[in-house]
Amino acid sequence: MSDYLDTSAEDVPVQNTSANEESRWHSYVGNRIPWYVRFIWILFWAFAIYYTIAYLFPTLQVEIVSPP
Repeated sequence: MSDYLDTSAEDVPVQNTSANEESRWHSYVGNRIPWYVRFIWILFWAFAIYYTIAYLFPTLQVEIVSPP
């Protein structure tokens, strides 16, 4: 039989809890990221790099040489 419900969180003071007692109240579930979401992120970063190189750097050079 599991001791999962033997004690409630209110029964144990916060400063006296051990790692094993606290671990019962935390459950982490990992989820895989679908391939198409990864692909969309790759497209986003590729566009961000292209935009920075094509538009931001040339404009910065013009602004630095002759500010408005």
